[in-house]
Amino acid sequence: MEKTKWIRCPVCGNKTRLQIREDTELKNFPLYCSKCKQESLIEAKDLRVTVVNGFETKMSN
Repeated sequence: MEKTKWIRCPVCGNKTRLQIREDTELKNFPLYCSKCKQESLIEAKDLRVTVVNGFETKMSN
């Protein structure tokens, strides 16, 4: 059975709308949080998510 994990926002800590599996690999992925309206650049491998270079931008509407 493959494990899955919700990706949490690195800014506010809430669950995002995305899940990753054990075999998921992301590189330079722009993760958007609908709760705090911020975008973070992340990498994911082996169910571990890391923020790339502290990249966080505030979205303007």
